[in-house]
Amino acid sequence: MSTHLSSVQLQALREDLREQLEQRKRHLDELREQERDSNGGEGTWQELVASAAAAERAVAELSRAFDRLAAGTYGRCTHCEAGIPFERLEIRPLARTCIDCQRRHEAA
Repeated sequence: MSTHLSSVQLQALREDLREQLEQRKRHLDELREQERDSNGGEGTWQELVASAAAAERAVAELSRAFDRLAAGTYGRCTHCEAGIPFERLEIRPLARTCIDCQRRHEAA
């Protein structure tokens, strides 16, 4: 499936995704180190575990975005396969749905 995004747009989005992924991985590494070094304070440790789980989900979602880039499906709505506008992807680079499908999903 060909993309509706130009090569320049795709490159800008790819760089943004790469930067976000590197940042999230560093954050996850820091959280894991804090977990290891935690003195066992129950509330603090639970917060660290929850934060690490959220960071892991973010890393996984960013990795899936790279998979979609490689497959040529990045920037296409997963429901209707319409092209997601570059402006939406700039704001929400992990968006997997067009605005119309997102609105229908939120209204349901």
